[in-house]
Amino acid sequence: MNLPPAAHIDPETGERRRPTRDTTRIDDTRIDAVRPLITPALLLEKLPVSEATLTLVERSRAQIARILAGADDRLLVVVGPCSIHDHDQALAYAARLQAAAGPLADALLVVMRTYFEKPRTTVGWKGYINDPHLDGSFAINEGLERARRLLLEIVDGGLPVGTEFLDLLSPQFISDLVAWGAIGARTTESQSHRQLASGLSCPVGFKNGTDGGVKVAADALVAAAAPHAFMGMTKMGQAAIFETRGNTDCHVILRGGRRPNFDAESVDGACAVLRAAGLREQVMIDVSHANSEKQHRRQIDVAADIAQRIAAGERRITGVMIESHLHEGQQPLVPGQVLRHGVSITDACIGWDDTHALLLQLAAAVRQRRKG
Repeated sequence: MNLPPAAHIDPETGERRRPTRDTTRIDDTRIDAVRPLITPALLLEKLPVSEATLTLVERSRAQIARILAGADDRLLVVVGPCSIHDHDQALAYAARLQAAAGPLADALLVVMRTYFEKPRTTVGWKGYINDPHLDGSFAINEGLERARRLLLEIVDGGLPVGTEFLDLLSPQFISDLVAWGAIGARTTESQSHRQLASGLSCPVGFKNGTDGGVKVAADALVAAAAPHAFMGMTKMGQAAIFETRGNTDCHVILRGGRRPNFDAESVDGACAVLRAAGLREQVMIDVSHANSEKQHRRQIDVAADIAQRIAAGERRITGVMIESHLHEGQQPLVPGQVLRHGVSITDACIGWDDTHALLLQLAAAVRQRRKG
């Protein structure tokens, strides 16, 4: 009688164990390296929230929700660089924006656009979190710390921030500081991102699809408002099942598609889709991307058109998004080449002077609407 080797007998049950198989031929065959990731809890302990920051984030979220509910007639303006690539330049921009926002607070709720993750059509620089040194070194732990530190400094200075949620794990590191979030055109149709939005503590805007279709964004609002259960990572870095209550503070962002969709007819069409879905008829308009036909200075004309309609009484436009930096234009990210100060390395932006003029114009439009 042939007995199995003793090594194959479980000492507790006395049952035969199956030998461990070498699965390296079929598992992780395209993984080049696996590195440790800091846990959100450790980063939050290292860079904690102050009472003043907690209060500002809480208040800003509530104010945005009131605008979305029609209880506040101010215009939500999300404005800032296409992407963050430099800490000091972002702070310099934030200082200017905060100084400009104060006198306009009766008409505008200004949120600084602080995007750290960039979706790519093919390949390219994926953002400040993924590659903070801009050199392909992918120092992600450092990127997460830099991103959180920057948000703390901006919000501590009194300015609420907004960002796009692209990666499904990164919100655990920074979302407590975010007053408003966005889901991009490439991910609005993603079930995972709709589930994520359903559990986020901040209001969230869903962009229309890349083809310009609004129904996918309306469907996203319905999905995000519902409860969900999905897998994720806790702040302690452990895999877990999250059960959400749903997020009703969500809205559509018109960013254009095959053609611009900021005009009155497009707003009518988008609101008809929302009405059919039983949703509030309101939109935010992104004046960049396809609405400016990728010509950054056209943002000025698009925003002026929107301001004129608001002044004439249009109330369904509850927000505007603008891509703006210290200086206008765009510059390529070339190894060994020194970057120009305050110029975007992703989409081209308008400069600060034009931005300030647009903020004044939008505020004047809201004040004029109140007289109607």
